[in-house]
Amino acid sequence: MLKVGITGGIGSGKSIVCQVFTTLGIPVFDADDAAKFLMDHDAALKTNIRSLLGEDVYRNGILDRAKVAGIVFKEPEKLKALNALVHPATIAYSNVWMHKQESAYVIKEAAIFFESGSYKDMDIMIGVSAPMELRIRRAMERSKASRDEILQRISQQMDEDEKMKRCDYIIRNDEVYAVIPQVLSIHEKLSRPIV
Repeated sequence: MLKVGITGGIGSGKSIVCQVFTTLGIPVFDADDAAKFLMDHDAALKTNIRSLLGEDVYRNGILDRAKVAGIVFKEPEKLKALNALVHPATIAYSNVWMHKQESAYVIKEAAIFFESGSYKDMDIMIGVSAPMELRIRRAMERSKASRDEILQRISQQMDEDEKMKRCDYIIRNDEVYAVIPQVLSIHEKLSRPIV
């Protein structure tokens, strides 16, 4: 079974692309959702996050994500330390999930494959690309964050052009090119038996 990574910067539209793959019957692991789940439910991870960011980052056992964002996006060293806690837990969780799947290929969606080094565990990388202004608008609409907050988050991620150069396939999600035909073309290639 092929392990396929889907990546792209904030607001690029990874989730839309993954919904198309899901409609085609391909299992998709959302690393961001898994990380959120683990930060709320994994006791050891919660203890480590409290030690790093303070007891008050949890409210009734649930991580206060706005408070965490306010800390880590202003202090890059704390973001790096938080990622060093969350990424290994999420990678281990995804590996267990992948081994349970029975399709020709599985997809793992994550924004920071290359930054975290977890791209090395994938057989194929797909990048989702969109123009910067469109990405900013999408991210602001989705998260209700300000333009400055979104730009700050984007600055923490790898440059989009560099990210796309490292991918085997690129899907343009720019409101010009239709996403579905691009996904179908890649799906057809990935579904062929390996000879």
